[in-house]
Amino acid sequence: MRRLSPDDDALYFLPLGGSDEIGMNVNLYGHAGEWLMIDLGITFGDDTTPGLDIILPDISAIEEHRDQLCGLLLTHGHEDHIGAVAHLWPKLRCPIYCTPFTASILRRKLDDAGLLREVTLHEVALGANFVIGPFEIEMLTMTHSIPEPSGIVLRTAAGTVVHTGDWKFDPTPFVGAVTDEDAIRAVGDEGVLAMVGDSTNVFVPGTTGSEAEVRMALTELFSQYSKRIAAACFASNVARLESVAIAAAANDRQTALVGRSLWRMHDAAKENGYLADLPPFVRENEAGFFPEDKIVMICTGSQGEPRAALSRIAEGSHPHATLGEGDVCFFSSRQIPGNELAIARVQNRLAGRGIEIVTTEDQPGIHVSGHPARDDLARMYQLGRPRIAIPVHGDARHLREHARLAKACQVPQALVPANGSMIRLAPGPAEIVEWVDSGALTLDGGRLVSLTADSLQDRRRMLHNGAAAVTVVMDAKGGLRADPVISFTGIADGDDLEDLSLDAADAVRDALNSMSSKDRRRDEPVREAARRMVRRLIKAEFGKRPVTDVHVVRV
Repeated sequence: MRRLSPDDDALYFLPLGGSDEIGMNVNLYGHAGEWLMIDLGITFGDDTTPGLDIILPDISAIEEHRDQLCGLLLTHGHEDHIGAVAHLWPKLRCPIYCTPFTASILRRKLDDAGLLREVTLHEVALGANFVIGPFEIEMLTMTHSIPEPSGIVLRTAAGTVVHTGDWKFDPTPFVGAVTDEDAIRAVGDEGVLAMVGDSTNVFVPGTTGSEAEVRMALTELFSQYSKRIAAACFASNVARLESVAIAAAANDRQTALVGRSLWRMHDAAKENGYLADLPPFVRENEAGFFPEDKIVMICTGSQGEPRAALSRIAEGSHPHATLGEGDVCFFSSRQIPGNELAIARVQNRLAGRGIEIVTTEDQPGIHVSGHPARDDLARMYQLGRPRIAIPVHGDARHLREHARLAKACQVPQALVPANGSMIRLAPGPAEIVEWVDSGALTLDGGRLVSLTADSLQDRRRMLHNGAAAVTVVMDAKGGLRADPVISFTGIADGDDLEDLSLDAADAVRDALNSMSSKDRRRDEPVREAARRMVRRLIKAEFGKRPVTDVHVVRV
C-alpha cells in the first residue's frame, strides 16, 4: 500500500474482503495520512475447502502500515463483519469502536482468545457522533437481522461518504429500531460524495418483507402440529428468536435454545435490554422433559454446519435433543450460497428419521431477509443522492448488477471494486489508482496460513487423487540395495492394492536401473525418476495423479 502523506487532501477507498464474495467484509478509508478500517469479518469453508472451517481476509497490506491505522469501526455483530477480529487484531493493535450489543458479542470472542485486557474497546451509542483520526463519524441507525446495525457517515475535508453496512427497510422489526430515513435524507441534503453499499439482494425484485409477516406465519403454522417442533435459524437473528418464542407461546408451548451460539447471543441480547418481555428460554438438557406438544426447539445448524445442534440431532448423536417420526423442522433462514449441499445432507437425514421438513420453498413467509431488495436500494439512492456508487458485499455478478441499478437511479458514476483495488474517491472522478495484495487466510491447526499455501494445495490434491510414499535404499555408487517399498493411500483396496504395490516396485526398479551411473549417485534425479514412474503408472491404471513423496536412503 502506498504511504499517504499527512497533507494528502485526497480520499481513498480500499476493500480487502467482501468485494469478490458475500462475506469476509473488510474495508479501508484513507485520508490525511491515516486509514480507518470498517469491519473485519470471516467467511466459512465449504465443499471446495475440505477440512477448513473458517476463512479470513489477508490484511498484510494494512498490517505493513498499521502505524497509519487510526481505528477499527464495526457496523454490527455478524460473523462476516466481526468474526476475524479476535484472530487478526494482534496484527493491527488499533482501538475498536462499536455499539453496545456488538461490544457484548466481541468481548466474549476476545475473552476466548485471551485478548480482552489488551484491546481498547470503545462503546458508542446508536446515532452517535464522534471523531476517529481525520474522520468525523456519524452512526446511522439501520435495521437488519441483528440488533444495532449501523450505517456509517464519514465526513472529511475531501467529501462525505455513506457506508451503508448491512441494512433493510422494515417498519416493524420488533427488535431494534427502524432505519432512520430522516437522518439519511439529511446527509443527502448536505451532499454525499459516495455511497458504499450492500449488494446481497440486488437480483431480488420488489422490497424486503417485514419480521411481522414471519411472526404471523409461524404462529399460524405452529398451530397445525401436535408433536415436537424445531426451528433452525441464524443465532444472531434476535428478532427471529423472539418471533419463534412468541409463536410458541401463542400455541401453549415453551421454547428451548439448542446450541451454544444461541445461548451466547441470548446472553448478549439480555445484557442490552433485548428479549426482555419473554418467558425464560428452556435449557436444551430440559427440553426432553416436556410433552411433545408443549415444546419448540430453536436449533443452530440452519446452514448444515456439521458440528451444530441440528446436524447432531439428524445423526441421532445429540446428548439431549431428539426429533423423530411425526415431528417437524422449520428452516427459518435463507441458504447462503455454497451451503446448499451441506443443508441438503442435514435435511435428508432428518427426513430419513420421519421428520417433516418445512423450508421457505414450502412456506415463503417463514423467513425474510435482512438485506435490501431492488426497490429498497433505489429508495436508498433517492434518500442519499450520492455522486458515486461503490457496490460491495457481493460477488462480481452482484456488484455489476448493483452498479447498473445505481446508474438507472441517476447516480452519475458507479464504479465496481474488487478486493485489493485502491479507489480514489476525490478529487476528480472516482478511479482505481493502485492495486495492493489481497487474498484469504485460514486457521490450520491453530496457525494462520494462506489459502494458497502448498500444504493446503497438497491436501486438496490428496483428497481427489490419493497419495503414494516410495522408499529407495541405494549405496553411494547408485546401486539398489533392496527392492523399492511403495505404499498407497486412497487409491486402491485389497488385492488391487497389493498388486499395485508390486507393479510399482518393479516399475521404479526398472526406471532407476535405466538411469546413468552419474544420476544414480545423486538423490534429486533418483527422487524425480521414481516419482514420475509412480505417477505415470497410477495415471494409466486409475486415472489419478497422487501426491508422491520419495525417500532416498543411502547406505
